Amino acid sequence: MAVPKRKTSKAKKGMRRGHIKLANPGLSACPNCGELRKPHMVCPSCGYYDGKQVVKTND
Repeated sequence: MAVPKRKTSKAKKGMRRGHIKLANPGLSACPNCGELRKPHMVCPSCGYYDGKQVVKTND
């Protein structure tokens, strides 16, 4: 059975896992109100999508 001869150090582990990280979400400005929102999603602050109001808000 294969067993490691030495303990893997934190640095070696970190180098191997260097690409495993959280990504920042790509946000775009709403053309109606200017708030940041996810692309291709209804704006949570004004309720507009593609120039039309699809969700009623309490503003």
